[in-house]
Amino acid sequence: MTPADAPWWTRAVVYQVYPRSFADSDGDGIGDLGGVLSRIDHLADLGVDVVWLSPVYPSPQADNGYDISDYTDVDPLFGTLAQLEELIAALHDRGIRLVMDLVVNHTSDEHPWFVESRSSPDSPKRDWYWWRPPRAGMTAGQPGAEPTNWHGFFSGPTWELDEASGEYYLHLFDRKQPDLNWENPEVRQAVYAMMREWLDRGVDGFRMDVINLVSKDVGPDGSLPDGPPLPGLPYGDATASVVDGPRIHEFLQEMHREVFTGRREQLLLVGETPGVTVEEARLYTDPARGELDMVFQFEHVGLDFEGSKFAPRPLRMRDLKASFGRWQAGLADVGWNSLYWDNHDQPRAVSRFGDDSPRFRRDSATCLATLLHLHRGTPYVYQGEEIGMANAPFDSVDDFRDVESLNHFAQAVAHGEDPGEVLAALRRMSRDNARTPVQWDDSPHAGFTTGTPWLPVNPDHTAWNVAAQRDDPGSVLAHHRRLIALRHDDPVVALGDFTMLLPEHDEVYAFTRALDGDALLVVCNLGGGTHDLAELLPEAPAAELVLGNLPEDDPATLRPWEARVLRP
Repeated sequence: MTPADAPWWTRAVVYQVYPRSFADSDGDGIGDLGGVLSRIDHLADLGVDVVWLSPVYPSPQADNGYDISDYTDVDPLFGTLAQLEELIAALHDRGIRLVMDLVVNHTSDEHPWFVESRSSPDSPKRDWYWWRPPRAGMTAGQPGAEPTNWHGFFSGPTWELDEASGEYYLHLFDRKQPDLNWENPEVRQAVYAMMREWLDRGVDGFRMDVINLVSKDVGPDGSLPDGPPLPGLPYGDATASVVDGPRIHEFLQEMHREVFTGRREQLLLVGETPGVTVEEARLYTDPARGELDMVFQFEHVGLDFEGSKFAPRPLRMRDLKASFGRWQAGLADVGWNSLYWDNHDQPRAVSRFGDDSPRFRRDSATCLATLLHLHRGTPYVYQGEEIGMANAPFDSVDDFRDVESLNHFAQAVAHGEDPGEVLAALRRMSRDNARTPVQWDDSPHAGFTTGTPWLPVNPDHTAWNVAAQRDDPGSVLAHHRRLIALRHDDPVVALGDFTMLLPEHDEVYAFTRALDGDALLVVCNLGGGTHDLAELLPEAPAAELVLGNLPEDDPATLRPWEARVLRP
């Protein structure tokens, strides 16, 4: 891949907008499209190329919009279809593309498709979802009568009993999110028609939610197998039956032919693929196969917990290097990486991977950003990350709103875990950390709303906000602007080969990028210690400083949370 033939998205930076928490224009405490429109110049000033918009479709909001009841409209909670079209036009006027969230592993149980499917075992849409009778020899509703023993992503079983028919429907996530049956070609054609409609409205691509779960491993008799038992739980692991299923590549290639033919070059197609391996990712992202441009993988955000994300453990830096390095090497010649620290499903990066203490918050936020943006791949900035937003203080379980967190707390306490310890884990890892409102200024509700926010703003917004950083050249925001501009301006950042250095060092993360005789040396200190750079990397002190996150000082000494981009 050369600068002349590289796709546009190799030089791009994507910004994720989680509209519920971005900006509220009507004072109801919930962010909306009017709010996004009011802050669009912030995105243009930052320099991003793409906005990924989390779901704004009609929804009962059981999972904050990822339970969709109508794929073709906008929920009044967020505004109108006309406002969405206005947003697309306003972004395009500024040279920014819009990518929509595509959630087609499941719908809401209030979607007309499911309402019809549920109406009768003889419904023509019955087979649009996964319906199964109780386990052989057992009575519906009896403990253990579920068709399989699978454990859901949001805790508890994956099967919900429909009392009217005596059958169960599958939901890998919340019970109000029944899984679509992609084995049925009518389902696939309905999804493709909906996607074409959005492209016709000017959308520039899709971020495909848990797309590698749409193919289930179905036996010849239509059965679904039990999974191996999970320690300490009455459920089994469904991974082997639902992740990267036997027809997933067939489905994606069919989607490509049916939806993207004739308009492929201008689009961005990214798949969220939990549990994906490097080998599978090469298949998904090989341009010759006609599937996806890039995938979100979860390996690096699974290194600081054991089994459950609510069982945290310390992160070893050499494990992070090994993970990032494996993905950089694995997709070097085929495919492409998505680069991210956090999003609407992950806690805040500066609190999780950095140091959000007053002393090091700014430095660690900019260090982490430098590290991420200088890898080979397309960087994703999650709203608020560009100002160093941190995890929020949650006093009690009543402060949480996320269905995953609330379900986990209830289940863990019911199984005898200490409520205080469970709450401590939620404070560290809950998705609600990412969903507190964006901090625009130091006013009572951070400039997010004139009403009462659906989730309280972080009290630290009085010091950490966009207004305070906008004109500060030393701010986290200003550093993000410089990083984005560097990717745009320097081909080696977008396309250069990646070589890991110092793989066993416990704090210093270093690597090179090289392209056509040009090279960059990136050195990041991911810790509170000071290191002799001349000893670790003798060529570094004399190298030209291209970009740094701290004022220039002793070139031979690497300070805590210091990041340098150097040209040897």
